[in-house]
Amino acid sequence: MNTPPSESAQTAQIRRAGVDLGGLMSVLSKHLYSTPMVALRELVQNAHDSIVRRRIEQPDWQGAARIDVIADSAAKTIRIVDTGAGLTEHEIHAFLATVGVGYTRTLRQQDDDSGLIGMFGLGFLSAFVLAKRVSVRTTSYQQPDQGHCYVSSSAEQYSVSPIAPREVGSEVLLELHDEFAALAHDARLRDILGRYCVLLREPIHVDGAGEPINPEPPPWRRDDRSALHPLQARRRKLEFAAHFEHDFEPICTFDLRPEGGSDAIGLLWVQDGGTYGTSDNRNLSIFLRGMLLDDDARDLLPPWAGFIGGVIESNRLTPTASREDLQRDAHYTAIQHALSEALISGLGEIARSQPEAWRRVLLRHNEALLGASLCDERLFALMMDSVRIPTSQGDLVARDLQSKGALHVLLDSDSGFEEMLFRTLGVPVAHGNRYAVVPFLRRWTQAKGLRLVELGTEQGNRQLFNLAELPEAEQAWLASLLGDEEKLIVARFSPPGLPLVVVPDREAELKRRLEEDDADKRISTAALRLARQFTAKIQSTQLSRLYINLDNPAIQALLDAHRQGNPRSASAARLLRAFKRIMASHNDKENASQLGSALADLAVAVHDLLAVDARDT
Repeated sequence: MNTPPSESAQTAQIRRAGVDLGGLMSVLSKHLYSTPMVALRELVQNAHDSIVRRRIEQPDWQGAARIDVIADSAAKTIRIVDTGAGLTEHEIHAFLATVGVGYTRTLRQQDDDSGLIGMFGLGFLSAFVLAKRVSVRTTSYQQPDQGHCYVSSSAEQYSVSPIAPREVGSEVLLELHDEFAALAHDARLRDILGRYCVLLREPIHVDGAGEPINPEPPPWRRDDRSALHPLQARRRKLEFAAHFEHDFEPICTFDLRPEGGSDAIGLLWVQDGGTYGTSDNRNLSIFLRGMLLDDDARDLLPPWAGFIGGVIESNRLTPTASREDLQRDAHYTAIQHALSEALISGLGEIARSQPEAWRRVLLRHNEALLGASLCDERLFALMMDSVRIPTSQGDLVARDLQSKGALHVLLDSDSGFEEMLFRTLGVPVAHGNRYAVVPFLRRWTQAKGLRLVELGTEQGNRQLFNLAELPEAEQAWLASLLGDEEKLIVARFSPPGLPLVVVPDREAELKRRLEEDDADKRISTAALRLARQFTAKIQSTQLSRLYINLDNPAIQALLDAHRQGNPRSASAARLLRAFKRIMASHNDKENASQLGSALADLAVAVHDLLAVDARDT
């Protein structure tokens, strides 16, 4: 049995929602557009679409397509004039004066490859962001003997009156608010429209100038590109890139072509400004159907590409209502992937076909490329024998670091002993504290079947220092005279001329840092928990290790003197301890305060040794 509708349901009425245009104008002016100047883009876009519409609906039209933007600074006005389709009186009411309804959208639904740009029916409404009064004088190609004039001061109320017919097309007159009067200057208009409209297909003239602001199509649209010599094509692309790259000179370019689910086409380039590994100078301009949508769309480029600029064009990307950003949909993801693939293949092509340009790329962006090579196996294969590694002997390619089947890396640069150790061995050692060096060398040695010795880690130290043994009493005596807060370890190592080495314990240092109270504030709970699972296995709490070299003649003589009860052994040990402290203070700021006491110990030890000599004589 059906339940009868309630009395309230029987009397409910469907009503049309109202539109508060005053509130909508506030949204447009204060929230929808990042800058009110975008309104000029919207109006020029409408003029462009009107021309495209005329070509579609009047295929026999042979007239000149043209958009003129004319400023009058004295009158504080801007006029946008086009030779497009124009509007009938019915179309003025149905489309121009109706928020959210646009004839362009109707045409696009019929043919999305028409070249039309408009989408939301908000473009004309943006005129009221700039102007206190807007007038439109128009004559439609459908009724060339009639003219109409639309006038409105708020978009909430408007009038339409008949006027003498004009040339087919439309003229929009903006009587600017005082705060936007500065826009009514030719130079300002050229700057704005030259940014937003430079890739539009229809010519745009400012103040009747003979040369349009968009005189040439981009390289990927030119009909003569297949007939050009490769050097001419390369030069033309570099000139185009230089127009968009305001901070750097482009070194080389590579093409973006439609691929897979991406329809994007355009040009990418490598910037000629030096970068560090963490530099982010990505510069990407997105044009949607020829109109600039976003000139800071860096998130479409991969994070490693901090030295890349580009201009791309797409018909499938979906803009937000302001048309200043993109919706993160499947087309967005497809273009992200296509850009990454174009960069990887493009860098490879530059390396193969333009060796001079490739050398400049490596010189300017070596550190960034070092990190980039870790992001993709193809990039690593391209870079592995080209990028240079910062070492104790200058910047070297990885193959030049080899020594007896191993590469050596210092995980920090604070220890003067580590520097001395490898300098005396004549072995270049990589600076592991520099960007991406350690993970790159791990990957490189794995690919080449070599060992990577990471000094300061338990595994790395075992490969350099052969552990030895001394009687416990002798080891304690050495620790009391030579040690400070280090863990003393007896070993044999090269070069034999080096009596002792202080090596920071990087793992113990990591444990100490994580156990500091304020570490919890800097590291997420999950990351901290994982890190502590690792450091819980680390037993040592001493932040450095003092390796004593039993192959060193001075250490051998010191031990012999101690065993024989020679009173000079303590003074000799003091000399070695002073040597250790002086070396430790060489690069280590924390130990620099010990330099004074080390020099004092040196003086005392020399005095004691000479005093003993004097008594003997």
